[in-house]
Amino acid sequence: MNVFDFSAKSIDGEEVSFTKFRGQVLLIVNVASRCGFTPQYDALEKLHEKYQSEGFAVLGFPCNQFGAQEPGSEADIKSFCELNYKVKFPMFSKVDVNGDNAHPIYKFLTQSQPGILGTESIKWNFTKFLVDSQGQPIKRYASAITPESIESDIQGLLAKEH
Repeated sequence: MNVFDFSAKSIDGEEVSFTKFRGQVLLIVNVASRCGFTPQYDALEKLHEKYQSEGFAVLGFPCNQFGAQEPGSEADIKSFCELNYKVKFPMFSKVDVNGDNAHPIYKFLTQSQPGILGTESIKWNFTKFLVDSQGQPIKRYASAITPESIESDIQGLLAKEH
């Protein structure tokens, strides 16, 4: 199994097969508009812009499971991201990342890359998963780990794979 076996609804409501991202290094992030970590959108977009020509993409999954910090509709979320952070990386419809209703890609990511003490559940918004071009999750980063501090891992993966 790999991330290319999954699909999700885009923020515009279209079903997107992740085979579209085959061969790319991905950073999959659960995001929220009203979180202390929300300013990370800026750095995530910069990473996306800087490396997309090399086969890299950030994928954003809004989630309202942590402090109800993503209460808006998909249209509200899209507008917020475009206006405040000029987000152009792919955004998806709001999902659950924990529990019985967690999106299948998040069940796969958390099983593949458990967190501290082997726990699979995600602790907060802006947890990040780095996925190699074969679709295998290779590293999980906590919310407080900034996108800038992940850049060298992304560079290393891109260099290794291209």
